[in-house]
Amino acid sequence: MTILGIDIGGSGVKGAPVDTVRGELLGERFRVPTPQPADVESVVDAVAEVAATFEGFDSVGVTFPGVVVDGVTRTAANVHKSWIDAPAAQLFTDRLGKPVTVLNDADAAGAAEVAFGAGRDESGLIMMVTLGTGIGTALFLDGVLLPNTELGHLELDGKDAELIASDRVREAEDLSWEKFAHRVSKYLRHVEMLLSPRLFIIGGGVSKKADKYFPLLEIRTPVVAATLLNNAGIIGAAVSAEQATTGRGGQHPGSIPVDASRPGTPGAAEAHSVNAGEAR
Repeated sequence: MTILGIDIGGSGVKGAPVDTVRGELLGERFRVPTPQPADVESVVDAVAEVAATFEGFDSVGVTFPGVVVDGVTRTAANVHKSWIDAPAAQLFTDRLGKPVTVLNDADAAGAAEVAFGAGRDESGLIMMVTLGTGIGTALFLDGVLLPNTELGHLELDGKDAELIASDRVREAEDLSWEKFAHRVSKYLRHVEMLLSPRLFIIGGGVSKKADKYFPLLEIRTPVVAATLLNNAGIIGAAVSAEQATTGRGGQHPGSIPVDASRPGTPGAAEAHSVNAGEAR
């Protein structure tokens, strides 16, 4: 079975076929710019353009920058409001002619990191934080995903946290690495106070520049950079799609538990430990 993973980001829609056992891309990924405005019709067209560059895939996993419940997109913080309550999984399935699973983008990236990357072999409460157009988050307890946390929207200094500490804000305000590290530290300390995670995994495009600001972070919890970089969402989406299509949810160590009777939906399933072997 060939699985295609597609990651919808704030600036680009990118995809590639994925080896879901090894957690690796099977070919060079293809990317198109995210449409502006990123309304339902335009984004579906962009996803179809990415998918059309690949042949022979059996199912597709698609990430979405918002809450996804039963294949329906419930929020749309960084895309057009037409996505609120849109039947995303059905829309993509109808357009691509293949089964499509849709899940939150940070959840997908986090699942890939827990199974194949920086969170491998880690137990307890692990938090993935993607610093990109916004702030995405994913929580894992002993390798099992707690979906749709959206903790990038916590209030910080009277504002939505992603309006203070995202990579988009760093670029827009031309922040020094020192100032950016101060803001990220403030956000992580707030989450630390609320949840006491054992590990933060920092993803998103800015994770490639971890050496610039990680040494400046002031936080008690260990912080590591995501190792799968911008491929994490693609890989996590493909793994989720395979589980939904085959009914093998939870069989990959560190995988996203999926209720196979409801494609497009991360569900609650039996916990599995993380021992398997490229962020928004």
